[in-house]
Amino acid sequence: MSDITLLEPSEIWYFFNEVCKVPRPSKHEEKMIRYLKDFATQYELESTMDEAGNMVIKKPGTKGLETGNTVVLQSHMDMVCEKNAGVIHDFFNDPIVPMVDGNWVKADRTTLGADCGIGIAASLAILANRQIAHPPIEALFTVDEETGLTGAKALQKGMLKGKILLNLDSEDEGELFIGCAGGIDTSATLSYSPEPAPTDGTAFKISVSGLLGGHSGDDIEKGRGNSIKILNRFLYQLNATCEYKVSVLQGGNLRNAIPREASVHLVVPSNKKEHLTIELNHFRVEMENELYLKEPKFKITLESADMPEVVMDRASQSNLIHLLYALPHGVHAMSFRMPGMVESSTNLASIKFKPGSKIEIVTSQRSDQESGKQDIYQMVEAVCLLAGAEVIRGDGYCGWTPNPQSKTLEISKDLYASLFEVKPVVRSIHAGLECGLFLEKFPELDMISFGPTLRGVHSPDEKIEIASVGKFWRFLTELLPRLA
Repeated sequence: MSDITLLEPSEIWYFFNEVCKVPRPSKHEEKMIRYLKDFATQYELESTMDEAGNMVIKKPGTKGLETGNTVVLQSHMDMVCEKNAGVIHDFFNDPIVPMVDGNWVKADRTTLGADCGIGIAASLAILANRQIAHPPIEALFTVDEETGLTGAKALQKGMLKGKILLNLDSEDEGELFIGCAGGIDTSATLSYSPEPAPTDGTAFKISVSGLLGGHSGDDIEKGRGNSIKILNRFLYQLNATCEYKVSVLQGGNLRNAIPREASVHLVVPSNKKEHLTIELNHFRVEMENELYLKEPKFKITLESADMPEVVMDRASQSNLIHLLYALPHGVHAMSFRMPGMVESSTNLASIKFKPGSKIEIVTSQRSDQESGKQDIYQMVEAVCLLAGAEVIRGDGYCGWTPNPQSKTLEISKDLYASLFEVKPVVRSIHAGLECGLFLEKFPELDMISFGPTLRGVHSPDEKIEIASVGKFWRFLTELLPRLA
């Protein structure tokens, strides 16, 4: 079956299918905003929008619950736009086409946008339904969550009246989240002196592909391969036996995604062609032995390439390769307060060659403690400064401190246990949520976060478990009247 609107519960799947039709890259949510405005008009609901583009659609409480506590249903409009190499898809204009794959719904070699499209769909389904009992609703749709939470940062204080907020942006059904890590982005820029490519060499392209990638918060502890680190590891080893010249080295895309693909365009002396092939074959075997349990589809390939006009000067090339090798990536510290949870981490997200002989390296750091966030940022900064890079630190965002005494949490725990005869897991999340920023502006908010089960988020392997959507929907619709 390819038509997801035939799935149950039909209300939420209908609106998820509608959301998938609307292109909504981060910072380009104008089509989603237009859709939401038209939706509000169609269902005769009041809507407001702030200067950043965040929208609130309001719906009065149903009969008997008109004066109950106003509940904020919150999700973000934008989606991560990732696709496999060679896939033709214009995220600014083409719809996502969801399809059923066994027990899951996914897209065709692109991100699905269930993060946070399923949250949008749930809010729209509640707003459109006239049968579900609920107190007054404020459905908050924020912009640009994925590239810095700038919508939540810019949210105006007068936009919300509700004191209870349900964040619909979590990815593990059966788990209630009451806290999240804070984060910060760190970018380094290196300069190099281009020089003419050697005339006595042969050009090749080496590519790393097939990695799982994933969310730099949710998946960082899984030990997945980083395409940039793997490719650079080979270059570091090759440097001992071959005087190659790099023209372009690039990999990764988004700051909050573990890079899945990377490639280097280089020139080797013509008498070293066979040596390059032998070295790469040895390296491939080493990596396959290391990664076969974690990255079964890992590939590293060698192909002939056109001769570039220019390459990096040798000193800059050596500096870059040493910097990439030294930059930390992965888990920095595990939490003692919440066993099993990552406390601090860093993601080497992307490297891009820019005009003007510049190289941009983007990283992101996370921690559930402000001091821990500062520590891991300073570690990354120190390595980059040692390499002579110009370092720019982003504004960052604060974490969400857990409140185990939350009344909303207690009601939610009791309801979940009664509905499904199992206690929900209550925990904090290493990924960043907008809740911490909301709490800064609305300190009286009582919040929890939950959602259906998503896997492969921020990668073309993204998928959503069909059965978990039904449980998510049932829990949400049963919870609303209990919060009145």
